[in-house]
Amino acid sequence: MKTYRADLHVHTVLSPCAQVEMIPPLIVREALDLGIQLIAVTDHNATANIQAVMKAAQDTELIVLPGMELQTREEVHLLCLFDTLDQTFAFQTIVDAHLPNIPNNPDFFGEQFVVDETGDFIRSEERLLLSSADLSFEQAWAQVDQLGGILIPAHVNRKSFGLLEILGFVPVEVPVDALEISRHITPQKARETFPQIAAYPLIQNGDVHGLDGFLGTSHYTLAAPTIAEIRKAVQNLEGRSVRIAPIP
Repeated sequence: MKTYRADLHVHTVLSPCAQVEMIPPLIVREALDLGIQLIAVTDHNATANIQAVMKAAQDTELIVLPGMELQTREEVHLLCLFDTLDQTFAFQTIVDAHLPNIPNNPDFFGEQFVVDETGDFIRSEERLLLSSADLSFEQAWAQVDQLGGILIPAHVNRKSFGLLEILGFVPVEVPVDALEISRHITPQKARETFPQIAAYPLIQNGDVHGLDGFLGTSHYTLAAPTIAEIRKAVQNLEGRSVRIAPIP
């Protein structure tokens, strides 16, 4: 077993709300400088920069999982994490078919840059990524589960795009493995404030949009950095576990 300090909610310059500094080499360097060993790249409704971050992390101790932060029909944000690029790109095909064809307005929403592993510009994503896909929470879970990924509702305590603000509860028909809380609340306070989540495992991430946003408070004890192992860890099975440290 190994314990990984992790932040599983990291955006790149492909997300229009991310800072221009969120390019692959700087993401990798900052994570390593902070002692973070495991990250997931989770741009809004998009996956085009994941491979670049993976390449930037080659020959380092940083492990990069592919993922996406999906915005559902209900306007709930969900972390969708996978083991492989093929799984993630398959999910991207599904999401693309359900995203509205609205052009981005960079002056209003921000740029959406696809870059290479050095951070050099490749192209701009023309379709607005800050849109809701025509997929319900339940449909999104089914698609992620079928592809072998894990779905975790993001920053559930937040008023913007948080599950509890929008729905007020965790749908019992969706067997989620864990819930993500924001950096602005402790697990104890979250459970006291929202008793409807008391029975769910919690993780915490930085929702990183700038280099100063890394958190790394979640420590995963795993046999390997895989989705199956993360699922065991959040459920505290077979010696795997997740510990949320206090924010410094």
